[in-house]
Amino acid sequence: MSITAGATPSGVAVAGHNRISTQALTSVARAAAAEALDVPAQEVRAEWSDDEGLLALSLVMPLGIPPLTEVRRNPARVAVFGGSVWERAVAAKAEILHRVTDLTGAQLSRVDIRISGATVRQGGRVH
Repeated sequence: MSITAGATPSGVAVAGHNRISTQALTSVARAAAAEALDVPAQEVRAEWSDDEGLLALSLVMPLGIPPLTEVRRNPARVAVFGGSVWERAVAAKAEILHRVTDLTGAQLSRVDIRISGATVRQGGRVH
């Protein structure tokens, strides 16, 4: 799989072609997902599929959560991590789609996220 572009940033067409390999697209997608959901990139699995001529991105990864004993004592701890697991995954979809599109020029139709597990972390997201 590759995407081809034929225009320079100034909009002037230039002979030849550029291709971004599946491996490069996957690396960018893993990095974008890792950044959006605060997980190590090596823990993110990314797969591509054709969605009527556009690219559909499927991601599988664990997600960091606060210690449950702390959440029980102080439910506001969930907000420090960016909200519930569901809220974080929903918010990350648009962020990942835009980031991958901006960095690669690929036209994505959607981003699907599957959370494969949870890792207890003491911190939280820092913005």
